[in-house]
Amino acid sequence: MEKKIKFGIGFVTGRANVCRIINSYYNSMIEQTKRYKNKVEITIFILFDTSYQQCKREEFYNIIPEVYKDIKIKYITPEEIKEEIKKLTVRNQMNAEDMNFFLGHGHAKGRNTIMYYAIKYKMDYLLFWDDDEYPVAIAKQNGKNVWLEQDNILRHLEFMEKENADGTIGYHCGYISPIPYIDYSEKFNENDMKEFIEAISNDIISWESIREKMQNNNGVTYANINIAKGEGAYEIKSEGAGKWVAGSTLCLNLNNRDKIPAFYNPPLARGEDTFFSTLLGNSKIFRIPVYHFHDGFLKYTEIMDKVYPKCLRKINIKEECIETRFLKATIGWIKYKPLLLYIKDRDTYKNKIEEMRNKLVEIIPKLNSIFNDNSFSVLLEELDKYDRDVEKHYEDYKHTNEIWNELKNKINNEVI
Repeated sequence: MEKKIKFGIGFVTGRANVCRIINSYYNSMIEQTKRYKNKVEITIFILFDTSYQQCKREEFYNIIPEVYKDIKIKYITPEEIKEEIKKLTVRNQMNAEDMNFFLGHGHAKGRNTIMYYAIKYKMDYLLFWDDDEYPVAIAKQNGKNVWLEQDNILRHLEFMEKENADGTIGYHCGYISPIPYIDYSEKFNENDMKEFIEAISNDIISWESIREKMQNNNGVTYANINIAKGEGAYEIKSEGAGKWVAGSTLCLNLNNRDKIPAFYNPPLARGEDTFFSTLLGNSKIFRIPVYHFHDGFLKYTEIMDKVYPKCLRKINIKEECIETRFLKATIGWIKYKPLLLYIKDRDTYKNKIEEMRNKLVEIIPKLNSIFNDNSFSVLLEELDKYDRDVEKHYEDYKHTNEIWNELKNKINNEVI
């Protein structure tokens, strides 16, 4: 009997743009599965949050009827989550407070909820796909931009089987961070930007990468054309505290779920994929040759209609909504950096936090001067607060995985 693979795709979303992504790429999804040697059944899990951008609930239901012909759509509604928590509490003796802590909305809780439902629905694999990413790559060839469509499902299937991996992770191109282009001046120069980026830097963002992109490519990350064409897979090795992956283009082997940790982020922070990464030391993770284009400012949604721009422009900090997007992202990074430093090296934690604080004290007034307001002053308040609470957040980080391990044990024993 032919083996059937159950492949899940997870969207943790607050943007109605998710429907357009599904409507635009469902044919590609099906076409890719037909090129795989075994039969593949796709289920898309959608966990939507209407409060994120004040979207109406019905906006998340605009998936065209044709999608349902070959793909199963599973909406995870707020009502269903509440009901599921009741069942887990009453039938399976899970702690109600723990279940409310683990399941629900939010960056980490949303991913944990989708993982739980994917296992409940007996998925073999689960691919996380963000609602501002498209399965195409932009590369430079002979000085010109070249767009290459990507097999973002087929590649994961192939390498999961070939390498018996616990997880596979692709690449990103495009506007991979919400850091806009800043015109330097006497008010705010390149060294100021360097100090600011070094203060907020994490496993994804560094001054070297930001500087090169801003100087040469309008802030755009270009794909390596050989990788975009399918070359260069490798196993990711541990780097200190973990094996670093991003939250999208991340595929998990749910048959090896004992090697898959939970996601966590401090309250109202980001970093859910970073803290997930810190616990992958004993997991087999492969970097595979496939890209997602990150439309981080949602300026190029026409790509979904295969209208590929000849050039990608600078996204300037003075444009509408860009300051707000940049500030929100920066706050999210500031809120999770104390815990990341604490996990990496507790002995040097206090010194590194103080270095970070000193840089921000110097740079924030200059950053505020660009916008003629004091919006970025909140960063110091948030740093102080999350520094004070770092030990509590560390306990929550550990407890999240204790809950996940107990829940996985119930699932493994088919109690759920």
